Amino acid sequence: MLRTGRDHCLRTLAQAPAPTARLVCLPHSGGTTADYGAWATGLPSAIELLAAQYPGHGDRYGEPLSTEVRALSSELASELLRLRPLPTVLFGHSLGALVAYETALTLSALGSPPSGLLVSSCPPPGTVGRVLAETLSDRELWSLTRSLSGGPAVADDAELAEALLPVLRADITAHEHYRPESPATPLSCPVRCYHGAQDPLVDGSLLAGWASVTTGPFSLLEREGHHFHPFQYTERLLTDILAFLDTDSMTRS
Repeated sequence: MLRTGRDHCLRTLAQAPAPTARLVCLPHSGGTTADYGAWATGLPSAIELLAAQYPGHGDRYGEPLSTEVRALSSELASELLRLRPLPTVLFGHSLGALVAYETALTLSALGSPPSGLLVSSCPPPGTVGRVLAETLSDRELWSLTRSLSGGPAVADDAELAEALLPVLRADITAHEHYRPESPATPLSCPVRCYHGAQDPLVDGSLLAGWASVTTGPFSLLEREGHHFHPFQYTERLLTDILAFLDTDSMTRS
């Protein structure tokens, strides 16, 4: 079992007695490891399921928030490199997709590339998206958070908003201000991109651009649902992820 002290970000959601692969999940803006808790019951016992807890989130509440994608990925990569070697696939949703990508770059540069990269609901690196954190008032940002279909079920609670809004602003700032280093060395692992067909935040026409981050296979899958589609119809998504884990291309990477 991984340590869960405040100086660590990885949390074990499903421990495999004899793991053959590792799936590491990276949350969205405002998200926590708890968002992936239900995934543990949908994976076979041979898959080790981990998730990252960003500083200032969940059980790390009170730690300084980060507004830098590379700071989040650096912490994650450092911890992954200390784990026993296993074929490792990174899954990142929204902000987590950028954290996953930067983590994959770091791991690859240090000689421990991931076996696959799964990105969800996020334009490709270098694509400027909407500017939210710096233009929306607290009321507008909270209203948007609550209105995203399929998103976390949060009540119109003033105390909850007061606690979560700084976290949301820090995460969205990290997302909006992220720019990849140029030129970035392409990954070699397979990359799959997921997109919710009714996502109001992501322009689906841009997502083919993720193909440029790797010399390996690329695939794009549009799913039913909105921005938070991974938490809708989760069983179907896990079925697809398991198929990805079983592909020869991932095994060879």
